[in-house]
Amino acid sequence: MSESKTEPNGILVIDKSSGWTSHDVVAKCRGILGTRKVGHSGTLDPDATGVLVLGVGKCTRILQYLTGLPKRYVGEIVLGTETTTLDASGEVTATYDMSSVTLKEVKAAAAQLTGDINQVPPMVSALKVEGRRLHEIAREGREIERKPRPVTVSQFDVVETSHSHIFRCDIRCSTGTYIRSLAADLGKILKGGAHLTNLRRLSVGSFTVEEAHSIEDPVLIPPAAGLRDFKEVRVAEEVAIEVSHGKVLNRERLGVDDGSGPWPVLDLQGNLLAVYEPHKTGVKPTVVLVGPS
Repeated sequence: MSESKTEPNGILVIDKSSGWTSHDVVAKCRGILGTRKVGHSGTLDPDATGVLVLGVGKCTRILQYLTGLPKRYVGEIVLGTETTTLDASGEVTATYDMSSVTLKEVKAAAAQLTGDINQVPPMVSALKVEGRRLHEIAREGREIERKPRPVTVSQFDVVETSHSHIFRCDIRCSTGTYIRSLAADLGKILKGGAHLTNLRRLSVGSFTVEEAHSIEDPVLIPPAAGLRDFKEVRVAEEVAIEVSHGKVLNRERLGVDDGSGPWPVLDLQGNLLAVYEPHKTGVKPTVVLVGPS
């Protein structure tokens, strides 16, 4: 009798190349790893490069926690030209003479887009409105009203480049922030227009490009490492058995007297058992990765 194949299980940190959609990366990794159970934690535009975090096997179930991690991007904002997609991949819709705009003025405009702001999502995006993705509606030549959404931009730095109308940006922001929209809005504040180019995501939470691998050479890291941005809890065997059964526990039993979670729960060997969150006066699992033996 042949041995059953062990299903791959863990987290991938990929340095996505330009021209790949996030779905393309998922499909490629499914082929390389030999499993359909692969998903990503947040869409990265096809033209953009950089960090894309994927979950494999049971770890697709913890991607919900990675999606909300803060992001860091670098890119270039081109003043004087608006496009249909708000980036370099779109068709030019308007041009402006912004040759007199100074770095001081660009920094002042960026400051207006820093902090807690409301942002209108671009039409060319994967966001769903009334059950359809906006980019599908945009391909039909239509534009619909989008409600502004609250996002947080904690850093929006700009520096000059060798081209007078191009400024390099370094942005740290909350999940759901569209960097293309920041570029377009900056252009409007400066009484003209702008678009984004050469976008690169440097990090998703603590996952950085320095540890990312190419799509041709994906490297699985352990499930517990996938939730390293959250405060972990290690439990002894008796509690580990209760956790594997998905039991609701009191906070003292799990060892989480304070905080709002989520808490990755590990056994003493460092294996990820489950993820717990507050429930009434106690805590309950939202994801259980290891069942009772």
